[in-house]
Amino acid sequence: MHIVTDRGADLTPSQLEGLSDHITFAPLTITLDGRSYVSGVDIQHDEFYELLITAEGMPTTSLPSAGEFAEIYREIARTDPDILSVHISSGLSGTVNSARQAAEMVQEANITVFDTMTLSGAEGWQVEAAARAAKAGWTREKIVALLETIRDVTETIFTLPELKYLIHGGRISHLKGLLASVLNIKPIIGVSKEDGKYYQLGRARTFNRAVQSLADVIAGQHGEGASLRVQVLHAGAPRTAEQLVSLLDSRFDCTFLPTGDVAPVLGAHTGPGLVGAVYAPLDRFPVIP
Repeated sequence: MHIVTDRGADLTPSQLEGLSDHITFAPLTITLDGRSYVSGVDIQHDEFYELLITAEGMPTTSLPSAGEFAEIYREIARTDPDILSVHISSGLSGTVNSARQAAEMVQEANITVFDTMTLSGAEGWQVEAAARAAKAGWTREKIVALLETIRDVTETIFTLPELKYLIHGGRISHLKGLLASVLNIKPIIGVSKEDGKYYQLGRARTFNRAVQSLADVIAGQHGEGASLRVQVLHAGAPRTAEQLVSLLDSRFDCTFLPTGDVAPVLGAHTGPGLVGAVYAPLDRFPVIP
């Protein structure tokens, strides 16, 4: 079985080790100042965040068409007709719908499309698990059940220094976003398991306090000192990410995955400076092959 995903999934090189032949990434495109880039292919995260700071306009993104997905599926089906397509939340992107339309067009393949209901590192956890399970020879049904469990027990939380990118991309209410910007409020944002959209978990008056509040929210959910599987991610903010790692390590019993970078196509909607974490209670997280 082959895994197809999209560039909304953030995976570090160590997570991808040994899986390059088992995962295909569908393209997600960014347009900035009149030029288009395929996220993670034509432009990498460090270059993108530097470019974003000096850009004259705001970035826009586009997802793969059903036709593009169909081409990917047909190419894979030449050697492996069993495909599991694992994608960014339907609450934040139309990518899943595009993949489902394509699956109906490619009758020569046996395609299952899975909605992760999340993005970034949390999507990456599901993609990595799917690829390792497929490599180990698990059945489709067993892999889907594994992804459902990971989806159920995993949370995403983040904050960011400015809201103009979220407002521009329509990811938060325009009026609420403008009000928060005027008041200089830094939101604490999670991803809902009910609809896969962003929702506010809290807020702070300064960015430094917002970063500290990430740990407060996690403690409220799981308790101080809880044993957690954790991965910190950032958008061009490695020092802030280091601070968050230290903070979480001081308050919880953490099993850390390598700190990761937020993909350019995701950072286009949040801007530079974002920092956050993907986490799950260690005793509820399933065993991955």
